[in-house]
Amino acid sequence: MKRKSFAVIGLGRFGATLATSLVELGHDVIGIDRDDEHVRSLADVIPNVLQLDATDERALRAAGIQDVDVAVISIGEDIESSVLVVMIARELGIPTIVAKAVTPLHGRILERLGVSRVLFPERDMAIRLAHTLVVSNVLDFIELSRDISIVEMPAPPTFVGRTLRELELRPRFGLTLIAIKRSTQDGGQITMVAPTADDRVQEGDVLSLLGPNDRLGGLESLLAKS
Repeated sequence: MKRKSFAVIGLGRFGATLATSLVELGHDVIGIDRDDEHVRSLADVIPNVLQLDATDERALRAAGIQDVDVAVISIGEDIESSVLVVMIARELGIPTIVAKAVTPLHGRILERLGVSRVLFPERDMAIRLAHTLVVSNVLDFIELSRDISIVEMPAPPTFVGRTLRELELRPRFGLTLIAIKRSTQDGGQITMVAPTADDRVQEGDVLSLLGPNDRLGGLESLLAKS
C-alpha cells in the first residue's frame, strides 16, 4: 500500500478517529484544530498535530498542508468556516479534498465548490444501522449510490453446500456475490474476491452481495423463497 499524506482539519470525534486510524495504517497525517484541548488530547497519537485557525491561509501554508495528497475538512457545526477552509484548500492546489457536511444544503454548497467527496457521517451511519435492523443477520451495509449498495451477511443455511451456479443469485434475485469471507483451520480468515460459478458456499461463510437497494431491502423475503 502506497504511503500517503493527509491533512485532517477539525479534530472532533469524527476527525480525531479518522486521523488516528490513518496514522495506525502507516500514513503521514497533519492534524489541525483551533481547540487546544482537542490538540493536546491527540498529541501522543498523531505525531504532527497543530493548534491553529484553519481559516488563516498563511497559517495553513506554514503547516505545509499544500503538500499533502488529501485534505479532509471535518469542521462540523461552523458551516462558514467549513466553506472557507475548502476554498483555501482548493486555492492551495490540494489534489483531493474530502469534506464533512452537516445538512443537505451544506453538502450542496461543498459539491459546487468542487470537493472530491462530501461526507454525511451521521446520516450514513443511520442508514447502515437501519438496514442491519430491518433485515435479519445483516452484518454491514455500504451505500455506493442512491440506487446501489453492498450488504454483508452470514451465508443462509439454504445456501450452504450449493455452488454459485446452482444458487443463480443474479437471475433469481438480481444480486451479485462479489466476495466470500471464510475462516481457515488455523483461525485466520481469507477473502475470495469475485468467486467463480463453481465455488461452493460453506457453513460459516460471510457473503458480500451487491445489488439495487430495493432488492437488498427485500432480501429477507427473497431468501425465504430460496
